[in-house]
Amino acid sequence: MAGAVLVVSSRLRVLLVDDEAPARDRLARLLAECDGAELVGQAEDGKDLAELCSTRAPDLVLLDVEMPGADGLELAGVLKTLPRSPEVVFVTAFENYAVDAFDLRAADYLVKPVRQERLAAALDRVRDRIGRSADDAVLVARLGERVTRISLGEIRVLSAEDKYVSVHYLGGIALVEDSLVQLEARYGDRFLRVHRNALVARRHLRSLFRDAEGAERVEVDGVDCCPEVSRRNLPEVRRTLKGQP
Repeated sequence: MAGAVLVVSSRLRVLLVDDEAPARDRLARLLAECDGAELVGQAEDGKDLAELCSTRAPDLVLLDVEMPGADGLELAGVLKTLPRSPEVVFVTAFENYAVDAFDLRAADYLVKPVRQERLAAALDRVRDRIGRSADDAVLVARLGERVTRISLGEIRVLSAEDKYVSVHYLGGIALVEDSLVQLEARYGDRFLRVHRNALVARRHLRSLFRDAEGAERVEVDGVDCCPEVSRRNLPEVRRTLKGQP
């Protein structure tokens, strides 16, 4: 690959909600020491939490329990109703909310003061849950004369060719009759448009490079297909690779 530039992009986007500034600062420092995690926003209460989740698209919310206004347990219930619901890890000084937290399907429950290795373990648990969630959804495609179900977690590239869309996944290539527009509307949180003819899996976007003919292309984990990137979509691709909102 001519001029390949490798950029790690599978970063966990984290939003931090705690009414105590020192607690937020300490967690922010711990997060900065965790590989593959990025703090995309902070809040001292849940007043604008739904809007923050919409604009910052976090994968995970680190959520205090006892706060002014709605407490963390109430806020976790609100988060579950969002179209793109993030995972929740409670971070609190109190142990007595743990049962309620896990009733809400929290990914983990951390007691302050949080240790670095304990936070890292919680992030790993969140990544595992996100991976399983992606694998639970499927796309029905045609592989030769067979109709097959492909887990979304295995799909790396969706490319438009004639009246079909080719699905490049870990098991090979299959075809679907849905248009790219339909697939983007359905799964836009998982796939990034790089060209009018291609979507790629956000979590598996590896690098941006220029080929021998001077065209910008992306490299995606697990498949040989390297779709071209249009000038219009290039800024968004760069932001995604840098882990920016």
